[in-house]
Amino acid sequence: MIYEGDIFRPPSEASSLILQITIGCRHNQCTFCSMYKGKTFRVRPKGEIKHIIAMGAQEYPHTKRIFLADGDALACDTELLSEVLKDLYNSFPRLERVGVYGGPKDILEKSSDELIHLKEQGLGIIYLGVESGSAQILKDVNKGVTPEEMIAAGQKAMASGIKLSCTIIIGLGGKELMTEHAKETARVMNAIDPHYLGALTLMLAPGAPLAKKASSGDFTMLNTWETLEELYLMIQNFQLSDCVFRSNHASNYLPLRAHFPDEKETLLRTLKEVIENQRQDVLRPEFYRGL
Repeated sequence: MIYEGDIFRPPSEASSLILQITIGCRHNQCTFCSMYKGKTFRVRPKGEIKHIIAMGAQEYPHTKRIFLADGDALACDTELLSEVLKDLYNSFPRLERVGVYGGPKDILEKSSDELIHLKEQGLGIIYLGVESGSAQILKDVNKGVTPEEMIAAGQKAMASGIKLSCTIIIGLGGKELMTEHAKETARVMNAIDPHYLGALTLMLAPGAPLAKKASSGDFTMLNTWETLEELYLMIQNFQLSDCVFRSNHASNYLPLRAHFPDEKETLLRTLKEVIENQRQDVLRPEFYRGL
């Protein structure tokens, strides 16, 4: 396959064929992220995209899932995306789902009719990085939207019928905004009420601007137990109607998976027991060594 630079995809797309129809991230200003800092956003030319699709179909003809990279392929013009989806389903006879990252601005700039059309053309899932529901934190990390705009984007995606998977980042407010981050993030997620919700734990690569603030002492990272306490408070405030929740990414101290609302109390009991008894034996070893 033809790839430019490092390639990233959601954890649930681990077995998917990744086709890079855009380069980089259109927003690319989030201070916690360094994934696309070395790239300038652009959409590949239509002919190049068709060549990539043809190459993928020849090499991986039995593909069932495809993820369209890079950071927010939903930023592509709807007409182009529609044509790409049509080509994909014509080229891969066993294809079941196509997914994309979609920034909140990408979703808001599409009309409801455009999103419904993309759903009809086979766009199966959008991955939306909510990160936090706190207005202060979203401003601090340069997310580029307010909590209310994030809610509007999430609700718009949900109304289209496309599956929506949201991501939040535990610890993004540091110690200073720990409680606000937990409660406000739960508020925003309750308003969106997505199909899937993934909680990652803040990890700062050296190239991320927020890493410089952490090094200078202007931002205080949560320790292991504070991270779990914040997650507990967040879950305590979730009121989700039908959502698969996961915090089993490699960044997470304690791998968890549950369905809301029926497994919420079980999840809270598990977290409470681990926190109160400082259960290092159930944490990922690479994170608690030396603590």
